[in-house]
Amino acid sequence: MRRRLIPSFILCMITLAGCSPTLNWREMRLASTPLKLMLPCKPDQGSRKMPMAGTEVDMHMSGCEAGGALFAIAWVEVKEAGQTGIALAQWQSAMLANMQATTTQVADFSPKGATEPPKGVRLTATGRQQDGRAVLAQGAWFVRGTQIFHAVIYADKLNPDAAEAFFSGLEFQ
Repeated sequence: MRRRLIPSFILCMITLAGCSPTLNWREMRLASTPLKLMLPCKPDQGSRKMPMAGTEVDMHMSGCEAGGALFAIAWVEVKEAGQTGIALAQWQSAMLANMQATTTQVADFSPKGATEPPKGVRLTATGRQQDGRAVLAQGAWFVRGTQIFHAVIYADKLNPDAAEAFFSGLEFQ
């Protein structure tokens, strides 16, 4: 009897493992910011220096890949609130230029607790990856005080439900 249970148990465990969701949403808070977000996988984190609004800033990033898409959030802090509009526009232009975007749809975007001006923006763009393959991106830029945030999804095909969960999960606490 015991010999029959072991193969049955193993088969059951393999079946359950196959049922695990592709997008395993989890709440995350960005260090040194009041932003709460949802990511569909455990993120990697990093930072680097980059020029923005006439100065060099530290860009902090968290992101992961799940369901054929890359989900990422990045943020920088500028010295003065008056620099946020310029920095936000530069960051948006840099992403579109980097992916050689050919088409965009743009709408206002303001997660709960974001500050204005400048007004946040969410866009959809079609472009190219570094290796020349086509890529779709859905990104948002928004501000809280002197901190500027960029949330983005890159994929061959965007999943509307995943995009809605990702962007609606952005909230300041």
